[in-house]
Amino acid sequence: MKKDKIKEIFDNAAGSYDKTWEKLAAVNDSLHLLMGAVLAGIPEKARILCVGAGTGAELVYMAKKFPHWTFTAVDPSAAMLDVCRRRLKEMEMEDRCEFHADYLENLSLPDDYDAATSILVSQFIQDKEQRTAFFRNIAARLKPGGLLISADLSGDINSCEYEPMLHVWASMMMDGNVQSQNIESIRQTHQSGISFLPPVEVAGIIGAAGFENPVQFYQMAFIHGWFCRKTNSFSPHGI
Repeated sequence: MKKDKIKEIFDNAAGSYDKTWEKLAAVNDSLHLLMGAVLAGIPEKARILCVGAGTGAELVYMAKKFPHWTFTAVDPSAAMLDVCRRRLKEMEMEDRCEFHADYLENLSLPDDYDAATSILVSQFIQDKEQRTAFFRNIAARLKPGGLLISADLSGDINSCEYEPMLHVWASMMMDGNVQSQNIESIRQTHQSGISFLPPVEVAGIIGAAGFENPVQFYQMAFIHGWFCRKTNSFSPHGI
């Protein structure tokens, strides 16, 4: 899917995005709970880069849990970031975050972030080299040994587990009143709409971008999450 199309989709969905997924909030909650545990060891006054911050679900969670952290929220959809900004403003946390409505590769940001998050973002990059470059751009903004948490839709379409899981996922979407998510539309998205790869391949892409030993710490049906640290031998050009 092309960048402009993805941006258009999220621009149009921004106003209703959180309401659409409200009944499935437990999915986010479980991921955030484990993210908090993974991030607990980084500095008390850490600086966090949120790539594809959207309406701010993980950023809001982290801001509440770690009151001394500051954040940089990056998302190409200005409409989604506006929702994020309003949420933080309502909680009187807006001064702890800066906002950039653009793609990370276009921004001149420092290289001293303690950690970065990328939640349900890289799955939209269908070219593997471009997906590796996406993670390499994140690594370039982290301190040596900086921590990455990434989660994406992932699975093996050719495995015997795929069809049973697809039905479970579609049933969950139905229970959540996400009307656009039926079995055939989900299958079509996995086959051609996003980069839906087996977990081992996603971990390999992250590792090739300059991160050491991605650890899968989370799975909820098709959503898989990894954490890893920037390697000491990181090169922004992958050399």
